[in-house]
Amino acid sequence: MGVIAWLVLGLLAGAVAKAILPGRDPGGLVGTTVIGIAGAFLGGWLSSRFLDRPVQREFFDAATWGSAIAGAFVLLIAYRVLFGNSRN
Repeated sequence: MGVIAWLVLGLLAGAVAKAILPGRDPGGLVGTTVIGIAGAFLGGWLSSRFLDRPVQREFFDAATWGSAIAGAFVLLIAYRVLFGNSRN
């Protein structure tokens, strides 16, 4: 997969992670989008590095999507813990 595919995957993974973990985020929509993209890259890297599951070339691989959503979910939780709910 190319960089554009990872960006699209990250956007969608961020949206799914946000749907799983609802609530107001300190960064809003832009922050959640950036977290989703970073989570997709992080999840893909961790999956290939430590779980011996290399990222597939297909865009619709379930393990790739799972690792991207998990990465976005973890980063979203970490972001909320570090920065709290600053939006009132």
